[in-house]
Amino acid sequence: MTQTTRSKDGTAIAFDRLGQGPAVIFVDGALCYRASGPSQPVAALLSEHFTVYTYDRRGRGDSGNTLPYSIEREVEDIAALIADAGGSAMLCGVSSGAVLSLEAATRGLAITKLALYEAPMIVDDTREPIPPDFLSRLEDTVAAGRRSDAVKMFLKLVGLPAVGIFAMSFMPVWKTLLAVAHTLPYDITLVEPNQHGKPLPGAYGSAATKPVLAIDGGKSPAYMRNGMKALADVLPNATYRTLPGQTHMVNAKALVPVLVEFFALA
Repeated sequence: MTQTTRSKDGTAIAFDRLGQGPAVIFVDGALCYRASGPSQPVAALLSEHFTVYTYDRRGRGDSGNTLPYSIEREVEDIAALIADAGGSAMLCGVSSGAVLSLEAATRGLAITKLALYEAPMIVDDTREPIPPDFLSRLEDTVAAGRRSDAVKMFLKLVGLPAVGIFAMSFMPVWKTLLAVAHTLPYDITLVEPNQHGKPLPGAYGSAATKPVLAIDGGKSPAYMRNGMKALADVLPNATYRTLPGQTHMVNAKALVPVLVEFFALA
């Protein structure tokens, strides 16, 4: 049953809580929320060992969307969930949700362990960097109410071929994507600073001193894997792991055993 907590700015954040044991908060990536994406299948398996929180990031699903947006407000949303969980929690972040989770850890939230799956970082020349005007163009597109165009811009950016985007626009899932298209600038705000083909700063994430597991899929693009390797190298207490045969699309059956092992270690 959906529950609600209040973020620092008063925004209602909707969440589900499943299972028993130490708290784990699952942080979704772009276009995903409780009703659409990997959080439900991950929570179903992970809740056999932990109390799992899945939530709608602000602007999505049943959560509010107080403006203007800022990364700090999204971190405060996680802080509200941690408070509900008893004052501390472990986090699992996926894609842009991995970047948000790391932001929360570096800003001093009571996060005891952090699992990050494929934060989309471009740290070398294995992929073209994000266009410098992409975020501003995306914001203008959303402001004009052109949600379909915004989704198409994003899907093209992440590498989906034009024929695939065209086919998706006729599928039932398209309406689901349009419902949260206005939040795409939030995700780009999170990931854009580290998508310019430059190495991560040596001090990046240095305040995240708790154990971190940096995970990628063995079939993911080279740029994605290189980014996760680089992230594990700069974080002060990180382990890097590859899931053979996996891609950016989260497979709960492949990911959850790795999470259970990591979160359960003393």
